[in-house]
Formats: sequence, structure tokens, C-alpha cells
Amino acid sequence: MTLRGLGLVFCALSAMSAPTAATEYVIDTKGGHASINFRVQHLGFSWLTGRFDTFSGAFSYDEKNPSASAISVTIDTTSVNSNHAERDKHLRGADFLDVPSFPQATFVSKSVTANGNGKAVIAGDFTLRGITRPVAITAAYIGGGADPWGGFRHGFTGKAELVLSEFGIVRDLGPAAKTVELEFHVEGVRK
Repeated sequence: MTLRGLGLVFCALSAMSAPTAATEYVIDTKGGHASINFRVQHLGFSWLTGRFDTFSGAFSYDEKNPSASAISVTIDTTSVNSNHAERDKHLRGADFLDVPSFPQATFVSKSVTANGNGKAVIAGDFTLRGITRPVAITAAYIGGGADPWGGFRHGFTGKAELVLSEFGIVRDLGPAAKTVELEFHVEGVRK
């Protein structure tokens, strides 16, 4: 084999073994193609549901190696919306979100464990009321491809559960209301 041939083989092998880079996406909040919703039991009698109207974030996604993916999200806690103005005022207060002191909550992933069939567990740090705790999001891939505006998108959904007392929220709304369920719907536009 010639020196040139050996060089070509080396280059081909290097390219095959090089890790693929994850593609960067911005979460499409401007187009309303993403949401962060929550629900918590109220006194064990019913579910209180709501959402955060304002948030931002980005993620990287590697289709061939989902475990190389990552996500970060910043939530404007002042934007909490449970469809009831007086309750929202209470939720923004010291009993719950304490938004004057902590106007943002964040999630930053630390690892993504792919489970096959488009399912994964995203482990990361969730910060609420200035307290950071590990949180696991069970996620599922919805789909991806070219959009009608010349861009490219991928979409996911995810769920997580927070123990309220771990974030300094001790207001007693009954034994069924110790946790809040979060649900994420995320559509990202490739940068």
C-alpha cells in the first residue's frame, strides 16, 4: 500500500470513529410551540392545573446518539397562570414561589439516558426558590423534520414530579398535595 493510500485509510477510520456532534436547537416559545404545565391536588378533592406563560431554553440533540443530548430551560416564575387572578397572586407570594426573591426557576440537564423507542430519562438540576435539587424527567421523542418556513425542528414531551417541601414550599394543602407534577412540551428550531 502506498503512503497516500495509507493516509486515506487513516482519514477514513478517523472519520468513522469521531463522535458525532449534537445539533443545537432553540425552544420555539415565540411561535407558541412549547409549554410548561403543572398540576397539584387541592385538598385531595380535585386537581389544580396551570402553566408558566414565559420561559426560554435551548437543547442539543444527536439523533444517532441521544445520550449526547442536553437541555437547559429558564422559567419566569412571575408568569405562573392558573386561570384565577387571586390564586395566582397567592402562588407568586412567599407561601409558594416567592417571586420577588426568586423570579426564575431553571433546569439544566446533566445526563440523558436513552431507553429505546424514542424514550429517555433526562437527569439534571432543577432550581426553584434558590434551592437546587436533582430531578429526573421521563421524556419521549415526538418527531422531527423540515418545517414549512425553511427551518428544521424536533419535538419532545416530558414529565417530572417535584416534592414541594424540598424546595422550601411547606404550605399544607393536604397529604395529597405534597408533590406537583410538571409536564413539558418542547419543539425546538435548529439554530
